[in-house]
Amino acid sequence: MTGHKSQRKVYLENIALDEAMQRFFNALEEARSLRPMPGERIPLERAVRRVTAEPIWAKISSPHYHAAAMDGVAVRAEETCGALETLPLRLRLGDQAQWVDTGDPVPPQFNAVIMVEHIHQVDKGHIEIMSAVAPWQHVRLMGEDIVAAELLLPENHVLRPVDLGAVAATGIDSIVVRCQPKMAIMPTGTELIQVGQPLKPGDIIEFNSLMLSELAREWGSIPTRLSPEPDDYRRLKASVQKAVANHDVVVINAGSSAGREDYTASVIAELGEVLVHGIAIRPGHPAVLGIVKGKPVVGIPGYPVSALLTFELIVKPLIEKLLGTISAGRPTVEAVMSRKVLSPMGEDEFLRVKAGKVGDKIVATPLQRGAGVIMSLVQADGIVRIPRFSEGCDAGQKVIVELLRRPEEIDNTIVAIGSHDMTLDILANQLHSQYPYASLSSSNMGSLGGLMALKQGEAHLAGSHLLDEETGEYNMSFVRRMLPDIEIVIINLVYREQGLIVMKGNPKAIFDLKDLVRPEVSFVNRQRGAGTRVLLDCKLRGLDIDEQQINGYSRVEFTHLAVAAAVASGTADVGVGIRAAAKALDLDYIPLDKERYDLIIPKSHYESPLMELLLSILHQSSFQREVQGLGGYDVSHMGQIIATLGCDGNS
Repeated sequence: MTGHKSQRKVYLENIALDEAMQRFFNALEEARSLRPMPGERIPLERAVRRVTAEPIWAKISSPHYHAAAMDGVAVRAEETCGALETLPLRLRLGDQAQWVDTGDPVPPQFNAVIMVEHIHQVDKGHIEIMSAVAPWQHVRLMGEDIVAAELLLPENHVLRPVDLGAVAATGIDSIVVRCQPKMAIMPTGTELIQVGQPLKPGDIIEFNSLMLSELAREWGSIPTRLSPEPDDYRRLKASVQKAVANHDVVVINAGSSAGREDYTASVIAELGEVLVHGIAIRPGHPAVLGIVKGKPVVGIPGYPVSALLTFELIVKPLIEKLLGTISAGRPTVEAVMSRKVLSPMGEDEFLRVKAGKVGDKIVATPLQRGAGVIMSLVQADGIVRIPRFSEGCDAGQKVIVELLRRPEEIDNTIVAIGSHDMTLDILANQLHSQYPYASLSSSNMGSLGGLMALKQGEAHLAGSHLLDEETGEYNMSFVRRMLPDIEIVIINLVYREQGLIVMKGNPKAIFDLKDLVRPEVSFVNRQRGAGTRVLLDCKLRGLDIDEQQINGYSRVEFTHLAVAAAVASGTADVGVGIRAAAKALDLDYIPLDKERYDLIIPKSHYESPLMELLLSILHQSSFQREVQGLGGYDVSHMGQIIATLGCDGNS
């Protein structure tokens, strides 16, 4: 071995997921490495969620004696014959009847129990009964629940709290469960640092192993997070050798592609065998499946969305094989796509979506698709699998969504599509804080996109701040034109400042829109259909400024915070947005105008109980103060109805 480069090989494939997994598991079977883990005996109190390694048979019966099921007296059923309300039967306490409490053993000479409510005590030694009883009435017979030697639980059963109760009831205090597979999770990359360490340009906080290890623990494995390995072939090889020696499964995070410093596949090939390098999935294509010394070694991509997806698709079924279990899978629902999605040919795409029930249908709205967008993992309500030889999904197309939340949570979600505003984030938090069963899901598609979503019945409300150049009015004319057949209630959320977001200290001396045409000034815009873009274009026309003169006019971001982040990072000198976004990132701000931002709500949704809860928050002084604290907001009309438009478009 003469150096790193001599060890790197490029052999990415494009194998279908099912074929890749079959190849992987077949090889592990041949290596006798896919058998369920051996058993270990542990006390019951540590056994919940563990997997039985052998069947569990009842040690004793439950109950293990004939037990009184009621408070009362034990009797011989045959001696109660003839007792009537009109002709009570008298019994002697001692030889003909004996007091018992619930759970007491029934004395062997008796075979029934009469409830205390049906007994009249005549004196200290006698009782009267008003009706006859059948043999074994109100008696729990020995073995009524469980009979000794009965099968309680089969092998490969995931133990629940109720299972432990049943096992304990038969006198068993310890059981044999499968050993949990030990998994090493090895992040790689010279640029990685631990969370909490000082950051410098080029550093990346290592958090994938935290996310992956907790998933592995949830699935029944014992994960070990190893320290990040730099991009050094010899060190990586040594670390993989050590991890394989001490663990049942090794997962290498990053370095799985075919770049200059991607060594995962080469290391696995030198130490063992690479079975698959490249799976036809998106994200996550450059995954590596291999065997080293008979043990599975999996290389997964470094980007968090790719890492999580490949970990779930590959490592979860591997753990299940080792534990002898099969997961039930997540619930699924049929939904309609809110917009067209183009997907690459030849790869199964796993698209994360927001979901909510609007009317009688579930609407799925795609989230940002980048493999490094970790917030898509946080925000996703479900996953849509787009088949590898399709070209994507059309708007309105029916799809199957694998839910990441419970179906009832989807039913209690208000879907907001439209213009981005930071107030909506605060509103979503307050709604869920005050009413934990309710959620507000916002998708940033611009004001026009929000109105279109309402027209297509794909949202409960839209945030909008569309300026009509002719009238100077906000939203009204657009609602009349785009939603003529829907009764609409327009409610003010806020008045807010729109202006120029610039670097701290304004080093380029940008003071108004005329400065945007200076050749040394770089600009970042909002997407078509955004109210901010409509306002900007209106003002540019008023100043007779040609958009083609602006360096960066065609570069777009989808939120005010994204615009502010572009300026803060130095990739743009200026962008148009709200003051709150500039304040959040400690940037300077030049106000241009004050605009009205409204909630556009179809009357059918406006009258729903969920919407009533949401709108009630707008009138809370604590919420209004929190919004004002963001900067640049006027809440004096918050929650007020601006207009109610009928189907004819008239107020």
